[in-house]
Amino acid sequence: MSTPIPTSDGHLLDLLRVAGSMGVAQLATQVEVTPTAIRQRLMRLMAQRLVEREAVRNGRGRPKHLYRLTDKGLRLTGSNFGDLALALWREIGLTGSDQRQREMVQRIARALAAEYAGQVQGNTVTERMHSLSELLAHRRIPTSVGDFAHQLVITAHACPYPKLAEQDRRVCEMEKILFSELLGQEVELTQCRLDGGKDCRFQADPPSPRLPHQADG
Repeated sequence: MSTPIPTSDGHLLDLLRVAGSMGVAQLATQVEVTPTAIRQRLMRLMAQRLVEREAVRNGRGRPKHLYRLTDKGLRLTGSNFGDLALALWREIGLTGSDQRQREMVQRIARALAAEYAGQVQGNTVTERMHSLSELLAHRRIPTSVGDFAHQLVITAHACPYPKLAEQDRRVCEMEKILFSELLGQEVELTQCRLDGGKDCRFQADPPSPRLPHQADG
């Protein structure tokens, strides 16, 4: 499971976001640590696909390496997405009838699912739940997977959209649709922080029993 980015690595990401691309020596000067320490941090960020390296040649000799943020790194370091999301969600609440708004929420959930689909792996619901939990952890949303009353549950220990959810419960419906799409299995929100629960629990419905004519053989 991925862990939150250390503050020191976050500083490097912020520098690259402002500068566009930088070399090891430049970063070492800015951060005031050794080039070796910078290389170790860059290797860690490259392994997380937040930073990429480009070889630049200036005449003969060994190329110089410059580092820059990947698209994933740019998304992670964006600082105003929360305010933008809140404003856009408010606009949804002003759009047409309740049915129209529900349809828009469904489309948003499915668009998010399409964006994340390639990052959730596994052949079973259990495997995909664990993969989804790792994806959410990487996005700094702590989750866990476990059994409650013999039902498979993915638990969100913090709300991904705290300001939005407090103002509009349809966010919870969007999350339920998103999880259902990514898991390939219908899920139900069985406990919610907005109702006083300690966390939000999404329970996977058991697969429908196979009909007699579907039996193997």
